[in-house]
Amino acid sequence: MAKKELTKYRFSFGPWNIHPGADPFGPPVRKEFSFPEKLKFYKKLGFDGIQFHDDDAVPDMNDLKPEQIMAKAKRLRKKLKDEGLTAEFVAPRLWEDERTIDGAYTSNDSSCRKYAIERSKRAIDIAKALGTRDIVLWLAREGTYIREAKDSRLAISHMVNAINAMLEYDKDIRILIEPKPNEPMDHAFIPTAGHAIALGFLTVDESRVGVNIESAHCILAGIDPSDEMGYALAHGKLWTVHLNDQNGLKFDEDKTFGSVDLRRAFNQVRVLEENGYGRNGEFIGLDIKAMRTQRKEKSLEHLKNSREIFLRLLEIVRTIDRKKMQSYINKRDYEGLEMFVLRNLMKG
Repeated sequence: MAKKELTKYRFSFGPWNIHPGADPFGPPVRKEFSFPEKLKFYKKLGFDGIQFHDDDAVPDMNDLKPEQIMAKAKRLRKKLKDEGLTAEFVAPRLWEDERTIDGAYTSNDSSCRKYAIERSKRAIDIAKALGTRDIVLWLAREGTYIREAKDSRLAISHMVNAINAMLEYDKDIRILIEPKPNEPMDHAFIPTAGHAIALGFLTVDESRVGVNIESAHCILAGIDPSDEMGYALAHGKLWTVHLNDQNGLKFDEDKTFGSVDLRRAFNQVRVLEENGYGRNGEFIGLDIKAMRTQRKEKSLEHLKNSREIFLRLLEIVRTIDRKKMQSYINKRDYEGLEMFVLRNLMKG
């Protein structure tokens, strides 16, 4: 019997994951690395893919004409090629403009909704120029601070209209919805993978609407990330992940993967590995930030450490005695199973 070929995982992160240390409660504490400097770090750290917001790729894009945006994006693609990097996805940054104060796609102002759709189309243009078909939608302000402010049924309709406009604008793109239960809005309309997948089924082409699942967002929703990943995998809709960790139900911390709960991280690696994630080229994406107390010269450690933790947990997943695990399951000896897993993690 031929030996099963093991998945060779590719890793990615976004340039915002190398940052100067600002948080919701304080200003930057480190000097920023320039974008060209950041590009040089990817391969050195073992990463092949780069995640983009649209204005990471083309700064000040709102001040540029479409042809200027495309010219800048094409120049960036050459830089990526020179560094041996691949653009994993582009995400329209729809939460930092004065026109999206009340939401983007779900704003109560129709002119603001129109802006959000046009900005999304420019993001699609950038993605095409960079050679990726994937558009991530973090629906950051698609919600309310008070429920009476918006009609939630109408809000869903607005989001479907926006996604339809994007799908019809380019017949090759895929939309990857990144659900989150809160922050910056108190009440999000699409808080979980189930909501995101169901939203896709309302669009003109559900086959091109999937999800990006982030560990911390699941934890904030009170759901284990591996369960959310398993749910999306069961639907064939898990097209990328944002691995990180979260120390309680506070603001989105984006901590080093596995740094808070190693067993929770193990189960994320396990569900991905055992269900074929990565075999079609999907990236292991990280969305992590260095601790605010870290000095600039050490502010890349979180990226290296997260990748190392994933790979070490992957080794445990691949070498753990599965027959032994199954014997505990068959006997319904879950105390024994739990201790068996913990012993493997402690010696790993």
